[in-house]
Amino acid sequence: MAERFDTEDRDWPQRPWIMAAIGAAGGLIVHLLTDGHTAYGDTFPVWKQAATAFTIVATIAFLLTVELRRWTWSIAFAIGWGAVIALIGWFTAQYNHHGEIVEFPFLSGILAVLIAAPLFQTVRDEGAWRFPYARLHRHAWTDAVIGAASLVFTGITFLLAWLIASLFDVIGIEAIKDLLEEEWFGWMLAGFAFGGALGLLRERDALVATLQKLVMVVLSVLAPTLAVALAAFLLSLPFTGLDGLWESDIPATPMLLLSGAGAILLANAVIGDGRAERSPNRWLQYASLVLVVCILPLAVLAALSMGERINQYGWTPERIWGVVAVSIAIAYGLAAWWAVYKGRTEFDDPLRPLQTGLAIGLCGLALFLALPILDFGAISARSQLARLESGTIKAEEFDWTAMAFDFGPEGRDRLAEIARFGAAEMRTLAKAALDSDNRYSLSEQAQSVAQRARIERYLRVLSPDIAVTDELKEEITGQDGCNDKPCALLRLDTGRLLLVHNPYGGMVQSRIIDLSALGKEAKDARPAAAPARTPERVDLGKASIEIRAVERRQLYVDGHEVGQPFE
Repeated sequence: MAERFDTEDRDWPQRPWIMAAIGAAGGLIVHLLTDGHTAYGDTFPVWKQAATAFTIVATIAFLLTVELRRWTWSIAFAIGWGAVIALIGWFTAQYNHHGEIVEFPFLSGILAVLIAAPLFQTVRDEGAWRFPYARLHRHAWTDAVIGAASLVFTGITFLLAWLIASLFDVIGIEAIKDLLEEEWFGWMLAGFAFGGALGLLRERDALVATLQKLVMVVLSVLAPTLAVALAAFLLSLPFTGLDGLWESDIPATPMLLLSGAGAILLANAVIGDGRAERSPNRWLQYASLVLVVCILPLAVLAALSMGERINQYGWTPERIWGVVAVSIAIAYGLAAWWAVYKGRTEFDDPLRPLQTGLAIGLCGLALFLALPILDFGAISARSQLARLESGTIKAEEFDWTAMAFDFGPEGRDRLAEIARFGAAEMRTLAKAALDSDNRYSLSEQAQSVAQRARIERYLRVLSPDIAVTDELKEEITGQDGCNDKPCALLRLDTGRLLLVHNPYGGMVQSRIIDLSALGKEAKDARPAAAPARTPERVDLGKASIEIRAVERRQLYVDGHEVGQPFE
């Protein structure tokens, strides 16, 4: 049996070793670029991130696509796409506040590379701009199988290496273990194993084609199960309504899109790359028909779900990307319905060329969206600010963190405008967002400001001479104080106030606030909170609260003694 699937591909016995060497060299370069920049909080220069992306993409693209036939084309393909992804990463990192390269545009570029690889392999084999479906389909599946198998082989290689290192370690020879703990060696071993496995499998791609067919047969068996489930789901909606989709804890749009993607995958496993490869089982053919028919309704439901979220919460970059994904699903669903209309049960014949066109279009769309042409952050910033200015959302509930870190320069420019000209409460929140270098600390700070803004809803001021200043609000909401729960404030004497609150399950606690210490960092003079002596839950919004004059000064809530005496 010939080991090459395509007889025009020449044998290349040295390929595994050459690919392993290229993979090891790529791994070493990645180590040199990332060394010292893997620790949490460490700054990773943008140019190094872009160079790392170029190295990884160019190396894997070359290893995956190279053949002796027109091998220079593979070099051009790898370098070209590596440069494109590096530039995309450069612009993406420049766009972000912290120079993060792995964002949606970068991932869109990676998707474009993955789709472009089998398209390029088909053009390389044909020697012209032609895309026969059988060849394109085979390359797509073979790349997926070989890539996955190579990753598994890489994992097994590391397990074996650590087993050998452990064997020698127990007899006092630690050299192999020490070597494996070196980052440069780990990167080189990963590249060597991945490249070697990929070269070995590619040199025997006729066997891989057999494995691919086996995978498709196994997947096709699952087609009836998913077809029945999706059909039952869609037929149940007129009786159950759509409210369950919107109210579920599981996000509806990703779930529907994943269901549609599963339908596409299993339907293609049944129909194969041509009539000769189509499953002869009539039940599997009917199942594939049901699957492709279900794609469009699922995509429409996903669009409705996404529209509901946008109407409620406005645009964000994630939702814009979600709309793109929904649009792609709708396009495929329309193509599937057209194929069923043209071919009825033989829908696969008209569907195959449509899938080729969709693949080419998706590759171009993914590349276009990855380029710095459309500013999703600016669109999102305008949408969110419109909701804030219209009163749809209150300032304390507004996502200031997203404006500072997720919407790019436009978001921060709008924050600067609010910090200068906005309402007092908005100016405080906008300035805090602009001054923060950490999204997590900003979230805590914004939450604290929001709690101070809402304090009047929950605070009972029992002494009319108390002026609730901003400093006092900060003190009241701090230290697990009056945070969106009923609490009370009363005067203890000229320079002290008493805060009564129940932060933990209704347990009443009290805390003395020294007015002279407000705004100061050191507050050691304040006694610690005392636990309640009453076992029952107390509603501080309605409870009777008083300080009784006895031999000592003591807090009472609803007539019950609470905490330790003050004096």
